[in-house]
Order: sequence, then structure tokens, then C-alpha cells
Amino acid sequence: MLKLRIITALVLVSVIGAGIFLLPPQGLALLLAILVTIAAWEWSGLAGLPSVFARSVYSLSVVLLMAVAAWYSQLWTEQLALLRLRELLGVGCLWWSIALLWVMSYPASASIWRLPLIRLVMGWFTLVPAWLALVYLRQHADGIALIFMLIALVAAADIGAYFSGKAWGDRKLAPAVSPAKSWVGFWGGMAASVGLLLVFWFLLGREQYNVFAVVAVAVVTSLASVLGDLVESMVKREQGVKDSGRILPGHGGMMDRLDSMTAAAPVFTLSLILAGW
Repeated sequence: MLKLRIITALVLVSVIGAGIFLLPPQGLALLLAILVTIAAWEWSGLAGLPSVFARSVYSLSVVLLMAVAAWYSQLWTEQLALLRLRELLGVGCLWWSIALLWVMSYPASASIWRLPLIRLVMGWFTLVPAWLALVYLRQHADGIALIFMLIALVAAADIGAYFSGKAWGDRKLAPAVSPAKSWVGFWGGMAASVGLLLVFWFLLGREQYNVFAVVAVAVVTSLASVLGDLVESMVKREQGVKDSGRILPGHGGMMDRLDSMTAAAPVFTLSLILAGW
């Protein structure tokens, strides 16, 4: 299983990495849209939709919402509507604020979002702002570097949490949602993310960026990445499944690999915009 997981991870990383480096912004947007559509199909199953037709309609709805978001923010025009983009990303971040409350109060909160319709709406707010954020980042003058910085922050949060939690994690972070996560792991992941971004700042941006803004971006992005993972775990637990799907051998579903990024991307991107980057 470990060998299979490594092979699958290498293939996925290679495809996404090649897309970021080699594809033009619209080409990467299409690749990301395909991945998000796969994740939408899996989310529809987590929401309890039983039929292929219903799940296909929901996946199509996510595609249409991505197109509407791109049109509303004038994403493909020379005059990007930055205020509109901020609005959409702000709505996404507001959703994650609500999701944090639901995670903290689970399983009691399930009485609010247990209905399939609510879970389907949750999927829209989870997937569409993440796609929009990543596509905007790619169009930025430093887009490739920013996307890899985001990926590195999410990976640092995950790796830091794993090793610190394994070594010292006794007090559980959200035992009703994900028993393996601990408070020590949470703080360890955040420290790793902050440390990594400070290294980038020291090497590349000391004269351009305020160090306090850099730390703030790292903190909120790390927090969001953990929250994205917890929200998907919460929905899977309520649905009674271990993985969102089986498209990735050894890893489960596409949503299982994108869960942290769905929250981290809009939070990271909105933070950069508000900081004037």
C-alpha cells in the first residue's frame, strides 16, 4: 500500500506541477476545473445523492458556478474586477468561519447541516472559491511562485502537525471529528508554516513585505488548511465513509487530497490581496 500511495502521489504531483509550469493561465484553469469537477462528484456522494444522474447534475452545477464566478470577476479580461473578486473570496472565507463553528460543535452541529441540500450548498462554497483563488494566483505577475508557496505552506502545516503530534500529541484537537489530530500537532503545523514563510521572506522579500503581514498570512493559511481537512472529515463521518472516493489508488478520492487546499487557497489569496501584494 505504501508503494502504491507513493506512486499515485508522484503521478498527481507531476501532473499538477507540469500544469502550473507549462500551461498558460487558462490551460491551468481548465486542468483545475477538471480536478474540482471530480471532487464535486465525490462531494455529491458525501452529501447523500444516490443516483448517477443527480450526481452528474450537481457536478455540472459546480462547473456553471465556476464559469459565473469567472465572468462576474472579469477574470479573463484585461480589467480584472478586483473588488468583485474580493467579494467572492470573502464569501468563501465567511463560509469557512461558519464551518469552524460547526466543526467545534460537532456532532450537535450536524442537526443544522445534515440535510443533503445543505451539504450540497456546502460543497459549492468549498469548491468554487478555491478554484477561483488558484486561477487568480496563476494570473498574478508572480503567480507560479505564489501557487508553489501556497502548496508549500499547506504541506508544511501537514508535515509539522504529523511529526509534532506523533511525538507529543496527547490532547486531541477535535476528537469527535478526527481523533488523530492533536493540539500539539496543530501548533506544530502552524509553526512549520510560519517558519517556512519567514524563510521565503528573509531570502526574497525583506525589502518589499512587512514581516508582520507575512506571519499573519502564514497563520491564517495554516489554520485554514487544518479546517479544510476537518470539515471533510466531519462530513465523511456523518455519511459513514472513510474516503470520498477511489479514483486515487492508495489515497482515496480527489476530495481527500484537495480538502486542505479548498480552504487554504481562498484564505491565502484574499490575505495577499488585502495586504496589497
